[in-house]
Amino acid sequence: MFKRITLFLATNLAVLVLLSIVMRLLGVNPQTGGGLLVMATLFGFGGSFISLMMSKWLAKRSTGAQVIEQPRDDGERWLLETVRRQSQSVGIAMPEVAVYQAPEINAFATGPSRNNALVAVSTGLLRNLDRDEAEAVLGHEMSHVANGDMVTMMLIQGVLNTFVIVLARVVGRVVDGYLGGNDRRGGIGYFVIVSVLDMVFGLFASIIAMWFSRHREFRADAGGARLAGRDRMIAALEKLAQMHGETTLPKQVQAFGISGAAAHGLRRLFTTHPPLAERIEALRRMPAAAPSVRVVS
Repeated sequence: MFKRITLFLATNLAVLVLLSIVMRLLGVNPQTGGGLLVMATLFGFGGSFISLMMSKWLAKRSTGAQVIEQPRDDGERWLLETVRRQSQSVGIAMPEVAVYQAPEINAFATGPSRNNALVAVSTGLLRNLDRDEAEAVLGHEMSHVANGDMVTMMLIQGVLNTFVIVLARVVGRVVDGYLGGNDRRGGIGYFVIVSVLDMVFGLFASIIAMWFSRHREFRADAGGARLAGRDRMIAALEKLAQMHGETTLPKQVQAFGISGAAAHGLRRLFTTHPPLAERIEALRRMPAAAPSVRVVS
């Protein structure tokens, strides 16, 4: 915990130093209302936007995912054909398809846009799911792409970051002025107050972002059910529940995997995925329908 707090304070200090340099170069005074809003928007959306643009590269590098250029066996040919068929069905460009080494059943989708995406599956998924179940998992990930979840998450995170930056500094000025008088603004006391408020407001912002992340998992499950069939999607999640453990996916792509880390109590507020039992129950309440497949001549 102490290490996290220290890292957060060091990061915040670095941001403030960089911020002051950028604001001076742009001729913007961050002490004014307009300057503060410009600064907050720049830094609120900047990191999220850069992460989105680099998401495919970071995912490949962090997981060691190998993109299938030319299929080496029947399994890779089936993967490419299934993703191609589903991408046509939902009306998006063919994503890159990759396989990464991991023991658990998992898959993820990422990328800067619906038509520039990456879908990757673990070797554990290929070993432990049959093709009907694997097709449903691919449908889940393709639904994330088709729904534009990567961009939406970036926008939500950017808005929340901006809100945190503005609110922390506005409240920080008020508190610092109240404690030390009008002549004592912008000093070490102000920095400490803002750092604490950044953590507190950032905590609430994380709860909101994670709530949305859990909500879109239900939507992606429903999309997977429409693409591959409800029973197949349920069977895949049930198999996942039987073999579920801690995910080995790096943090930057965990939110877009089929499976996230389990949590209980208050920790559930900070999880990217709802419990598998709730997801299965939501699918069972869906009306059964045939898989959605677009016939291409």
